[in-house]
Amino acid sequence: MTDDVPRRVAVTSPRTTAVRRPPGRQALAALDEQDVVGELLIRSLVRAQLTLGLRLAAVFGCLLGGLPLLFAVAPGTRDTEVLGVALPWLVLGGLVYPALWGGGWLYVRLAERNERDFVELVERS
Repeated sequence: MTDDVPRRVAVTSPRTTAVRRPPGRQALAALDEQDVVGELLIRSLVRAQLTLGLRLAAVFGCLLGGLPLLFAVAPGTRDTEVLGVALPWLVLGGLVYPALWGGGWLYVRLAERNERDFVELVERS
């Protein structure tokens, strides 16, 4: 039965003496030389960061721009008081700033993730 099993064969390259580059060397060289590939890599990172920034700006623009619209459409919200403070003032003074801080924190976290992905891409190439 052991005669039916083919024997393992080691396949080697005829260029065993060729210089081996460490991973990521080609992409790093492309970035250093500012050639077409390097420009494409940088453009992809810039595009990812710009897309992230525009998306978060659109979300917060809609949320913050929607507050005056909410107060105009629902006049009852303008007259509502919480702890003696008008609801619009409470929302604009107390809730908007923590939301902006959270959005900034989220942006930094996602931007760093984009940069880590870019570095992994360069190191793999």
